[in-house]
Amino acid sequence: MSENPGRINASIQPRTIPSRMFADLPLPDPARPVLIAGPTASGKSALALRIARAQRRSIVNADALQVHDSWRVLTARPSAADEAEAPHHLYGHVGRDDPYSVGHWLREVTPHLPENPVIVGGTGLYFLALTEGLAEIPPTPPEIRAEADRRLAGQGLGALLDDLDPESRARLDPQNPARVQRAWEVLRATGRGIAAWQAETGAPLLPLAAATGLVLMPRIDWLNARIDARFETMLAQGALDEARAALPRWPADQGLPTAPLWTKAIGAPELIAHLRGQISLAEARDAATLATRQYAKRQRSWFRKRMADWYPVLIP
Repeated sequence: MSENPGRINASIQPRTIPSRMFADLPLPDPARPVLIAGPTASGKSALALRIARAQRRSIVNADALQVHDSWRVLTARPSAADEAEAPHHLYGHVGRDDPYSVGHWLREVTPHLPENPVIVGGTGLYFLALTEGLAEIPPTPPEIRAEADRRLAGQGLGALLDDLDPESRARLDPQNPARVQRAWEVLRATGRGIAAWQAETGAPLLPLAAATGLVLMPRIDWLNARIDARFETMLAQGALDEARAALPRWPADQGLPTAPLWTKAIGAPELIAHLRGQISLAEARDAATLATRQYAKRQRSWFRKRMADWYPVLIP
């Protein structure tokens, strides 16, 4: 795996993972950082830990929800035992009410890059910002964000999409409310589409050619079974207690794209609804696993579209 990762095409033979989960996958070039992306529950943390142990590397989080201290179990952060086997950075260090964005993450990951770490997570935007650069877009004024919230609540996502410039609309996932609202806010605040801002992106901190980029591609039925089993494990390990601790601070606007990021942990709204007596625990479990499957489907589609130059790792 020391060669430069190439585009997924006939010249690249994707690596098939055996039943022992990554045991036979060749180790990457130790002189370059390793980037591991993939859908939720696909085994990213296990692969990261295997590489970190074998090559004495540190592990850096690239998951936008695992940075928050609110959820350890519900976001499947590495266990204390895993953290004892290799240094882990940027996990659980952001408070509920503290602002955090991809810009914050880029600043925090920068000091670790000379160490050639294993950077692992499911937030594709973090990886793109790292390997392709981040546009310097002015912050959105609060009054424009409030206007976007009102428009979304009153007229729906389609109204925001209809207002966007064609280039920005073509590059967006129309099913992602947060991204659509962000693009609408940028256009409303600056008079320029988000695509135009992104076209002026500066040089990346870590070009993909200087790293080993791996994207996990699990078989759908295999992944769905893991998702179902993992949520059962989360419940057994205290996910409901985490939700109970969050209940007093659960915001009224949780359903809006601009709600605090920590409230968007999959399974959290469902468990909160159970604690409020609105649904049974079984209903919360079923809703959470369905939401996780849907999220994994969106991730798989996004990775196929945006990470075609990464080394594919197939899991049968």
